[in-house]
Amino acid sequence: MDTVSFTQMADGTAEDYAFLAKHEAEFAYALPDRIMRALEGLRDSLAGYKIDRLTHSLQCATRAERDGADIDWVVSVLVHDLGDDLAPLNHDSFAAAILRPYVRDECAWVVQHHGIFQYPYYANKVGLDPDAHLKFKDHPYFDAAVKFCRDWDQASFDPDYDTYPLEHFRGMVETVFRRPAWDDAHIKA
Repeated sequence: MDTVSFTQMADGTAEDYAFLAKHEAEFAYALPDRIMRALEGLRDSLAGYKIDRLTHSLQCATRAERDGADIDWVVSVLVHDLGDDLAPLNHDSFAAAILRPYVRDECAWVVQHHGIFQYPYYANKVGLDPDAHLKFKDHPYFDAAVKFCRDWDQASFDPDYDTYPLEHFRGMVETVFRRPAWDDAHIKA
């Protein structure tokens, strides 16, 4: 069988869906390679900063690793701006959607909301409320989001920072994105 027999999902057979399950498993296993290529694509993303978006992502992840962050954090930090190209106005939610099946909820939530947690660093310069993130002040991950932005994200635009190369993170990306999706052992705190 090279393709399924159906043209409408309702007409698929058990054999068709077993065939697709095999292809989907192989495709899912290759996710880390697609993540790495997507990160590489950030070299040609949003311009104007002193460093490209890939270097920013690498610098953030380097800082997180040097700060003693665990693998969920390092990988989450690495991919936090992956949506810059395809979802520039909600890049944080885009990246969180990629992460959510594989990392603990804390990391996915922080990545999803990191945009508003960056406001204290620049919002007053562009007519936004620098305290907008305070609407989450009672959220259990509030402090983690503050740390993410303060220590790793907003500080990572330095062309002279000793940053690890993308290949340094490959093993971590493979470990995280080859976990069973939605496994409570990984996504629960």
